[in-house]
Amino acid sequence: MQALPAPGIRTLAHGDAGALLAFELANRAWFERHVEARDPAFYSPDGVARHIAHYLDGHAAGTWHPCVLLDGEGRIVGRANLKDIDRIKGSAEVGYRIAHDQTGKGLATFALQHLIGLARSIWQLSELRAKVTLANQGSAAVLHKCGFVHAGDLTRLATADKARVDGAVYLLDLTPA
Repeated sequence: MQALPAPGIRTLAHGDAGALLAFELANRAWFERHVEARDPAFYSPDGVARHIAHYLDGHAAGTWHPCVLLDGEGRIVGRANLKDIDRIKGSAEVGYRIAHDQTGKGLATFALQHLIGLARSIWQLSELRAKVTLANQGSAAVLHKCGFVHAGDLTRLATADKARVDGAVYLLDLTPA
C-alpha cells in the first residue's frame, strides 16, 4: 500500500478563497459544535474574500499569521493562526480548526507545532495562549501534548452548539530554559 503524501502548511493567500469557502461550508456544523459560529455573511465568495483580505492585512501589519493546512492532494483540511500578535509583550494567541473527516490524524498537533515554530523564529515571541471550550477535550489534549499548561478557567467563553459555554485558557512559555 502506497503511503499518502504528508500534509503541508503555508500562509493563507488571496487565491485560497474558493477552496476555503468549500472547507468552511463542509465543516460548518462540526465547527459550530465547538467554537463560536461565524457571521452568516462569511459563507459566500465575497464574505470569504473579505475575511482573507482582513487576515492578510493583519499579517502585513504584524498582528496575524494566518495559515492553511493542505492534504497531499492540495485540499484545505485545516486552518491555524497566530492572532493578536503583540511584539512588545512578546505574546500571541493560537487558534486552529481541522476538518471533521481529518480529526484524529495528528493534524492539529502538526498545525500547533508549526505555529510554535513561527512564534519563535519569525515573531520572536515569549508566550503563546489558547482558549478552548471545556467540551473541546480533543483540543485541550493537543495543547497539553505541545507543552501548554492550564492557566485558568473562563466563564461564558463562547456560544457553541447554540449555548453559552465555559472554557479555559492555556499558556506556553517560549523563553529558553
